[in-house]
Amino acid sequence: MVLNFLTIALRNLLKHRTFSFINIFGLALGIAASLLILQYARFELSYDRFEENAGRIYRLQLDRYNDGKLGTRWAAGATGIGPAVKEDLPEVQSFARLMGTHFIVSYKDKEFREEKVYFSNDDFLPMFSYKALEGSVNGALEGVNMAVLTASTARKYFGTENAVGKMITLNEKENYKIAAVVQDPPPNTHLKFSILLSFSTLVKGNPQIATRWDWDGFFTYVLLKPGTDPQLFEKKIATLVQRRWGDEMKKSKEGMVFNLQPLPNIHLYSSYMFEAEANGDGKSVYFLLIIAVFIIVIAWINYINLSTARSVDRAKEVGVRKVMGSYRSQLIGQFLFESLLINGLSVILAFLLVLVCLPLFNSITGKEISFSLLTDSSFWLALLILFITGSFLSGLYPAFVLSSFKPIAVLKGKLSKTGHGAFLRQSLVIIQFTASVILMVGTFTVYKQLNYMQKQDLGVQIDRTLVLKGPQVTDSTYKGKFNGFKTEILRLPGVSKMTASTEVPGKKVDWNAGGIRLVGSDPTKSNQYRIIGIDYDFLDTYGLKLLKGRNFSRQFTTDPNAVLFNEAAIKQMGFAKPEEALNKKIEFWGSQYTIVGVVSNHHQESLRQDYDAHIFRLIPATNYYSLKLNTGRNDWNQVITSAKAQWATFFPGNPFDYFFLDEHYAEQYKADRQFGKTFGLFAALAIFVSCLGLLGLASFVTTQRTKEIGIRKIVGAGIPNILLLLTKGFIKPVVISFIIAIPLTWYLLQKWLENYAFRVAISPLLFILPVLLILLIALLTISTQTIRAASANPVKSLRSE
Repeated sequence: MVLNFLTIALRNLLKHRTFSFINIFGLALGIAASLLILQYARFELSYDRFEENAGRIYRLQLDRYNDGKLGTRWAAGATGIGPAVKEDLPEVQSFARLMGTHFIVSYKDKEFREEKVYFSNDDFLPMFSYKALEGSVNGALEGVNMAVLTASTARKYFGTENAVGKMITLNEKENYKIAAVVQDPPPNTHLKFSILLSFSTLVKGNPQIATRWDWDGFFTYVLLKPGTDPQLFEKKIATLVQRRWGDEMKKSKEGMVFNLQPLPNIHLYSSYMFEAEANGDGKSVYFLLIIAVFIIVIAWINYINLSTARSVDRAKEVGVRKVMGSYRSQLIGQFLFESLLINGLSVILAFLLVLVCLPLFNSITGKEISFSLLTDSSFWLALLILFITGSFLSGLYPAFVLSSFKPIAVLKGKLSKTGHGAFLRQSLVIIQFTASVILMVGTFTVYKQLNYMQKQDLGVQIDRTLVLKGPQVTDSTYKGKFNGFKTEILRLPGVSKMTASTEVPGKKVDWNAGGIRLVGSDPTKSNQYRIIGIDYDFLDTYGLKLLKGRNFSRQFTTDPNAVLFNEAAIKQMGFAKPEEALNKKIEFWGSQYTIVGVVSNHHQESLRQDYDAHIFRLIPATNYYSLKLNTGRNDWNQVITSAKAQWATFFPGNPFDYFFLDEHYAEQYKADRQFGKTFGLFAALAIFVSCLGLLGLASFVTTQRTKEIGIRKIVGAGIPNILLLLTKGFIKPVVISFIIAIPLTWYLLQKWLENYAFRVAISPLLFILPVLLILLIALLTISTQTIRAASANPVKSLRSE
């Protein structure tokens, strides 16, 4: 029986090569695209789920309030909350506390700038299941001046030597003893580090750091005991905060709310102040999963459409087989076997496509999904599920339709074309093109939003800017060295300006200060502001507009106690106009500063974020040195070489690290660009598969109506008339799909664009161009078959009559 099924199936595949190719290739594309997206989504959803205690680890995310209004949402909040919950709440098994920093680390003649350094308490490594490759994680960070290195960091400094017991030096000042070497953090964790330093070292230098409620910038994780209800525990934290610090917060009208973030949710659903790294976007992942469903469903629809469209062609086969004694169950088995065979061939081709396209897919998405996925049981499970589901979903309906034909009616040629099959085919075409419109308009909007963000006036000039990372190994002569370095840099051909600052555009300002208010005002009316330290040339170098007042000047010896506000800051302070803020004094951490100028807002971060309230302080020698270049790009290497030589003279012991600001700023849009490319690629695939099915359907229908076309031509119908006759049946469901898709797409776009503080407006143009493009593609797809049929010689069409 099976051999008979196979023989008939192969005969039908070879007889109808075009339809076989469309079915197999379309299904293969759908399965391959779905597999790639599923692997991408699986990687994104796998973040931190590998941890043994992932279900019981939570991060304490802090919301700070000023006078009842939400001020700042911190990923890394108050330092004192960890010890407090451990002491007062029995549900806490242990807590981990970390503070991110960076150092120049040296060992003998090796010296590197390490950016991923954290001060950590001793409970972190055991809580997060890190295994020691050398030494032991238990007690490794308990003492003062102790360090733990990752395996790759240890190799960088010590090669194949055992690192435990050796000493590394930070900023040429402090020595730390290495207690252990642990495995590198995997790529799917939100918290990656290269070196951990004992938190007790910080406490020794400043005991208050252990318990402060008003000192932010510390990650706090808690491991809850089994059976703890997270919601009840969150309420207990609120009670604890009021009991410990409620009176102090009441005096300043401040408030703190701690929220529990499940460890596996941080990567996709967290974007707060001081995140350890740029996190992913859960909405984007699920958008891509929807595309995967669209593509595979479109491919299955193609199979159903072509199979039911060919029902008349196979009617005589069914009639003869029934007359010869075949049962309906046998016919159903035959057609399901054909579906299994086509889906099986499609799965094999899809597997090959995945292997070929995986490197390209990785480059587009920015992920490193390796060929090791072939050893992953979930990959094969997904492949098997797609095969079985596709075989039955795409084969079941055609099997029952084809097996239901009555042999007498078929053999007499009286098989009527009921509207049932046609209605189903039109409904499926509507579903296909509704999905295609949503994807095309979505792609168009993603690219339009990305282009809008990249072309928008930032209010700050970032082009032709070379940024040097400031030295960390310094001494009492640093200020003089900086002035000498700046003098020499400005003498270099190709450098027109130079400035120093604590921040440069491209990331959120790290220095967040609360309790700032006007002198003499109600102490409860204080607010939080982002502080940027700059020198005298910052505004001129970056092209920031001075709206009112003046810039910092060497002519004013009082300027170390002066500040500049941006527009957002004066608005937050309560001033209606910039001039109202001039010469007003503010209270800033126990000192008074005078507002001497107001500058325009600028986009410190990407256009996802609104303008922040910035206060500029005069801090001449700081973290970043920005050089404005006035030569062509070909000469920039010479500038870098010359700057490096001067750096070695003035700042020995500090690595020379630099970046170009426009590239640094564009990194904020990397995830958006990758999402746009991925979305666009699979949207194009979905449309291609839809049109592939439409092509097959048009080809078959025009073949069925060949004789009708011949007769119409004989009685005088022209090619335009016949073209209109044949295309209107296909265009109707396509147009209906537009009507359904447009309001649905508008709603989805409105939700997606809510993620951006500055965004494009949803206008009819966003729909018109994609819809016209899809309509044009559909017309061209159909016309290739209909024009050929309309142009055929009617004598050949009617010869068999």
